[in-house]
Amino acid sequence: MSTTTTATTTPERERDDPRRVRLDTRVKDPRETETLSADVCVVGAGIAGMSAALTAAELGRRVVLVDAMPTLGGQCANSLIGLFCGVYGNGPEYRQLTYGIFPRMFEALAETDDISFNYRHTITVNYDEIAVGRWFEKEVDRTGVLPLTGASILSVDNDGGHIRSVQFSTRYGVVGVRADAFIDATGDAALVWEAGLPCRVPERTIWGSQQVRLENLVPEAAPEPADLVSRVRERGDEFGLIRRDGLAFFFPGRDTAVMNMTHIESPLDPVDASTAQIRGKEQADRVVAFLKDQFPDAFGEAKVRLYGLPGRRQTRWIESQHQLTLDEVRNGTKFDDTIAQTAWPIELHGHPEGYTWDVFDSDHVHSVPLRSITPVGSENLLVAGRCVDGDAAALSSVRVMGPCAAMGEAAAHAFDLTLGESVSTLDFGDLRARIRRNISDGEG
Repeated sequence: MSTTTTATTTPERERDDPRRVRLDTRVKDPRETETLSADVCVVGAGIAGMSAALTAAELGRRVVLVDAMPTLGGQCANSLIGLFCGVYGNGPEYRQLTYGIFPRMFEALAETDDISFNYRHTITVNYDEIAVGRWFEKEVDRTGVLPLTGASILSVDNDGGHIRSVQFSTRYGVVGVRADAFIDATGDAALVWEAGLPCRVPERTIWGSQQVRLENLVPEAAPEPADLVSRVRERGDEFGLIRRDGLAFFFPGRDTAVMNMTHIESPLDPVDASTAQIRGKEQADRVVAFLKDQFPDAFGEAKVRLYGLPGRRQTRWIESQHQLTLDEVRNGTKFDDTIAQTAWPIELHGHPEGYTWDVFDSDHVHSVPLRSITPVGSENLLVAGRCVDGDAAALSSVRVMGPCAAMGEAAAHAFDLTLGESVSTLDFGDLRARIRRNISDGEG
């Protein structure tokens, strides 16, 4: 008896019973693969990838946006970074250095009080990560970007430097994406690596952080930053703390804060990476115990609202046509092919106890050239975000969200100008005209 016959003979009363659901039996066809076609495929949906995807879509391009996580937003929305950094120059002028998606994002977040601005040596911007994640999703919907989440790279068809297609593995099956151009915004240069192109890895660990959002706090009783650090150095051993400094990002008007007080390893080995995230949460728990004991007025009733996904800073990045150097950063070198600017300090988390923090003068700005996001041996592949090429110290000053978003915006425009051809054919004057607000020297 066929399934259809059974269905037609089912009594009306049984068909209407919500507890009775007809089941079909199926067997997977191993040849079954869905294939998507696009002008631009962006891999990585953090701030750099979102900037690239939204820019390309607004230029009228068909865009597929892929991420290994089951949700959009990357570390920006899911690792509790807590602050947009590197968007503005240093005070007292506080010139905005990156535009692109930021003005309309900040305006939307301000309408719901999900953003606040901190004026110190530069402007850092507190944000509510849930609101940012939803803003990303609404923008993807509005611009017609096709999202593909929970998708890890399975294989790359690299035809002599032209990436023809990428196969992704998802829990629902294999999906192939064919595109004329690809942007690697994975942070770990995962697409470049899987394409067989050269990458750089640091000779020793550059530490990431396990952020945690606490609730039930009393912000009025919060310790001054210097007092917090002093107490960590004095009593941290008793609580098994690895890092001997730390930051608390209180959100104005709320009883919550994001705590940035841990240092965790960021291995590229899949098993080690899985274990490291458990160790990171153990560190975060010790931080909470320390805070409750040492600052009971502010943290005595603290509870963990949310553990972020492990925050990674510098893991693996590309070998490019130009490796940005510490001297170029310190000297504020402006390149003929500058695509992004920032004044963010050297922030190198190169040892477990703390990090290097070198702040620049008030008028300092340093730059990222197009060549530093162009992988050696590639024709239609650019990167955006923290896998840009630099020495370790230089990279630590350009991997924050301001310049990462600018890189994504520039990569989208570069491909809009050269789609179907090698990016080496780009007339940089055309690109400069499009991204002039992000590379302005502030005059005029």
